[in-house]
Amino acid sequence: MNELIIGARMALTGGREGWIRTALTALGVGVGVAMLLLAASLPVALQARGDRGQARADLIGSVIEKPAANTLLSFTVDTAFRGTAVRGRLVEAEGPQAPVPPGLTRLPRRGEVAVSPALRDLLATPDGQRLFAPRLGGDTVTATIGDDGLLGPGELVFIRGADLDPGSSTRLDHYGDTGPDAPQSPLLTFLVIVIFVVLLLPLGVFLSAAVRFGGEGRDRRLAALRLLGADPRMTRLVAAGEAAVGALFGLLVGAGLFLLGRQLVPLVTLWDISVFAADIRPAPGLVAVIAVTVPAVAVVVSLVALRGVLIEPLGVTRRVGGPRRRMWWRVLLPAVGLALLWPLVGGVREGIDDRMIYQIAAGATLLLLGTVTLLPWLADLLVRRLRGGAVAWQLAVRRLQLDSAASARLVNGIAVAVAGTIGLHTLFAAVEREVTVQTGQDLTRAHAEVIVFAPNAGAPAVARALLAAPAVTGATATSYVTGVSMKDNGATVAGIRVGDCAALAEIATLGDCADGDVFVATSDEAGQVELSIPPGTRLAVGDGIAWTMPAGARQVPARTDPLGGESGGLLVTPSAFPELSRLRNGYVMAYVTLDRTVPDTPDLLRVTAAGFGPASSVAMLKQTEQARRFVSIRRALYAGVVVTLLLIAGSMLVGIVEQLRERRRLLAMLVAVGTRRATLGWSVLWQAIVPVTIGLTLATAFGLALGAVLLRMLNVEFSIDWTVVGLTTGLAAAVVLLITAASLPVLWRLTRPGGLRTE
Repeated sequence: MNELIIGARMALTGGREGWIRTALTALGVGVGVAMLLLAASLPVALQARGDRGQARADLIGSVIEKPAANTLLSFTVDTAFRGTAVRGRLVEAEGPQAPVPPGLTRLPRRGEVAVSPALRDLLATPDGQRLFAPRLGGDTVTATIGDDGLLGPGELVFIRGADLDPGSSTRLDHYGDTGPDAPQSPLLTFLVIVIFVVLLLPLGVFLSAAVRFGGEGRDRRLAALRLLGADPRMTRLVAAGEAAVGALFGLLVGAGLFLLGRQLVPLVTLWDISVFAADIRPAPGLVAVIAVTVPAVAVVVSLVALRGVLIEPLGVTRRVGGPRRRMWWRVLLPAVGLALLWPLVGGVREGIDDRMIYQIAAGATLLLLGTVTLLPWLADLLVRRLRGGAVAWQLAVRRLQLDSAASARLVNGIAVAVAGTIGLHTLFAAVEREVTVQTGQDLTRAHAEVIVFAPNAGAPAVARALLAAPAVTGATATSYVTGVSMKDNGATVAGIRVGDCAALAEIATLGDCADGDVFVATSDEAGQVELSIPPGTRLAVGDGIAWTMPAGARQVPARTDPLGGESGGLLVTPSAFPELSRLRNGYVMAYVTLDRTVPDTPDLLRVTAAGFGPASSVAMLKQTEQARRFVSIRRALYAGVVVTLLLIAGSMLVGIVEQLRERRRLLAMLVAVGTRRATLGWSVLWQAIVPVTIGLTLATAFGLALGAVLLRMLNVEFSIDWTVVGLTTGLAAAVVLLITAASLPVLWRLTRPGGLRTE
């Protein structure tokens, strides 16, 4: 205990040198701890988002048929603004005890709208006033939705009061989804496990590098203790006490950075994902694990680092040119990882149990650790053979030959991140093909579908209004209503489309067509109840208007519409159904083509559609569609990769600056004897370029190996996207070079003549 206390005192009372080392260690460990706390908060944050989503759910499975004092009508009017989803609801209270959505104290009345804070801020901008405010129909914003009614602070939500039709609305007596959650796909569970390994492993590498800050200064202090009579065992205990103090300060710094960062989290939205500050709270059990593990790792890494150093009373000797690094145990780790993953080949799709989760995580971790273990060995093997060159090159090579492990440690984090990212992108490219489905929608015929719940407005009037809208180049519209046979007590129900010949031609192959014609479209996909309606049958259409099936109706084959489906039914031209203008239910559906070169065409179209009524909607057509959970997982991956690269960049800058500070006297002496500062700058760059080149090459190989194994586990054919590999390695190399360049001002300052002073 005495030796541990001496180490702690050296960290706290060792003068400027001791304080700088402790501060660097605390800063590095603190950043890593903050990221670990953030990762530990992720399950809690996702659970909180899910709970709020369930609490506000209004798509209840049970059907309430009659209005009551505690019911309301709700109608979904979801929309989007510049690609960002907007949640919209129309509500109407049917009684004084009607339920109120979470986040509000009362229901909006007709002419009132409640908005989320993010939407309120959007409406205050010129673009919001131009492209979104008209969709609210002039309603007055009377309330702001509280946190309980939002998934995150950046979510766009509005709730409008309206007069709703009970036949087309959902009747509720409470909010909240009580149904079971949809089962998680084993494929997506597999993705989540691998993502956590890839994003958290660089943190461990970073922490192990952070506790080595100031190693040369520490070794000199330990040599002084040896001169005072300490034996090697005592010096190791002193080093352990010094490392433990730095790690404990790092825990405090990490807690402070975490508390500060969680206040900034609501200000950031990445790929439509935002969370509240209150959601960022790590589970207590994980906090305890971090609090115990980080100091233990600091002590172990410090003791391991002393194995290559001989500390004697008269100085410190490093084992330069001694026994070369052993390779067998470095290869053993990835080999064990492969051995853990191989039994799971082809079995992931059937389901993932708890044992498999740990097996996958352990196997992927050990496989990626091969990058960390093999990089120092490979760097040492290669730099030993480098000779000659310019002065800057020789200075860099000689430094690498003296201590290649220090440079390799700086690159380890980014090498692991690159290896994991390449493996994940290889996996994602294959999984994306699995979860991507062809919608069958034809973008050569239409770009959007507009639904207007106002059939009495008339399909021709809707088409003319759409054609007059900005960026609209074409529009065809049909009115849809249902007809009930008046002969068989309503047993036969037929769908009726009313529109001109051009609009009906999008639904069926008509042949000759003129106003006044009636067609029966036949389809293999749709039930053909219309074929059982003989000419002369009287139908009750809409809210009781009688219409007689004409004798001249012709059968025509249904055609695949722009949405990719077929819909049989009665197709009627306007003069054959003059009673249409008297209907009060049904809807108008229009197919619209757009000039996509005009900015904000989808939003301009939505503004036009809002002019027909609050329940109007616009759906943009697309050729492919992906599972929503896959999209969310991919967005989380991108956000995690960005944060990881920023973390590694910061750690590399601290590490490079710390190495320069340790060598300040040597650098100042080189300048004093005539070495140009530019030569020293290039030598620092070469010291980064050489290990980065080796590390990225090794990372690419391990990343592709990880991707190949993961794809084998899914029984998916292995393929390499060299564009992704090139972009990933290029970005990592650019980050390293920028960080190294950012350290050059420190180099110029350290090489001043004052750097020659010593005590």
